[in-house]
Amino acid sequence: MQEEVQKTAKPDRTPESVILRVAFYSLAVNAGLVVAKLGLSVYSGSLALRADGIHSFVDVVASIALIAGVLLSSRKRRDFPYGLYKVENVVSVAIALLIFFTAFEIAAEAVTGDAVAMPYSGWVLLAVAAFIPVPYILGTYEVRVGERYNSPSLIADGQQHRADVLSSSIVFFALLGQFFGIPLDRVAAVIVAVFIVRAGWGILKDSMRTLLDASVDYDTLNEIRTIIISDPMVSSIKRITGRNSGRYIFVEAMVEMAESDFEKAHRASERIEQDIRRQVPNVERVLIHYEPEKKTHLRYAVPLQDREGLISDHFGEAPYFAILDYDAEKNRIERQDTIPNPFKDVEKRKGGQVAEMLLAQKIDVVFLHHSLSGRAAGYALEAAGVEMRMTPAATLAEVIDDVAGRHGEETDVSLR
Repeated sequence: MQEEVQKTAKPDRTPESVILRVAFYSLAVNAGLVVAKLGLSVYSGSLALRADGIHSFVDVVASIALIAGVLLSSRKRRDFPYGLYKVENVVSVAIALLIFFTAFEIAAEAVTGDAVAMPYSGWVLLAVAAFIPVPYILGTYEVRVGERYNSPSLIADGQQHRADVLSSSIVFFALLGQFFGIPLDRVAAVIVAVFIVRAGWGILKDSMRTLLDASVDYDTLNEIRTIIISDPMVSSIKRITGRNSGRYIFVEAMVEMAESDFEKAHRASERIEQDIRRQVPNVERVLIHYEPEKKTHLRYAVPLQDREGLISDHFGEAPYFAILDYDAEKNRIERQDTIPNPFKDVEKRKGGQVAEMLLAQKIDVVFLHHSLSGRAAGYALEAAGVEMRMTPAATLAEVIDDVAGRHGEETDVSLR
């Protein structure tokens, strides 16, 4: 039965299908508004209403362009290996230019036209008043869906519709004035043109930023930076860039890793890429360049049985840990701390929690009496590039001597 339910269940809708569905809603609503406004303008002789009808006709063209842009932006070709995502931004620019053209036509007709308004019945006012909330509702819905799926052309279309509310309101008051014999029609038409130009400029500016590869917003870039630096194998971020392409984000970063092993560093970069994709919406591609950190300082951790420096045979149950900061250039311990183990009495996963605690301390090497191979703590330390070094030393002082001796020999060899 469960298998049958799974077979008949509808697959999740893709962002493209949702955007297309909303775009078709926009097309249908705009087509209806065009017919209604132009029909009423013929009946009433209102220039402002005719201009508003022309504006709605441009919305129809813009909706068709939006649908074409979404269909093209989701396709990839050999000639465009990074996809056609920016087609949506090109469509947004086209919408803005159509808005400018509409504003010019309205203003020109208002200044030079010779149309004469005719008397009409009060029901025309009621019909025009009913038109006012339609573009606002549609535009708000489009902007909300566009922001959710990061579609610039859908956001642009929605912003344009919300701007239509103001123009439709102005047209209503112009008709109201005309109804009472006050000549406001041409003035209203010019005001509509001004507000249309303002809306078009905002759309054009945002679209051109993306077409010119402007950076993603600060909050998004800072979120990506936090994800990268929180990985225990990352020592520092040398450079990070991000850019928008359509509704998608492309990220590139150069980082230093506390790991010279190529395979481990590569696994870490893949882990970081997955974390970014999971936590930041609409990330299409992440490219992490990494290079080994030039280690001049190392941090060691040693499990202790007591504060006097006796090394513990256990890892998760060790009451204390010694943290040693070693200067490889000067061959000396710069700092020595002893921290308590808050997880020593925990019943489950104490080793894994201790490993997480040490990773938060940015440990490079852990000295042990017994291997952690096959344990959760061992997997966590290994994944973060922490070296687990076996030692026969019984005290912390012997470990310190071993560290100094080992690095002293390495220095002598490098000078020969």
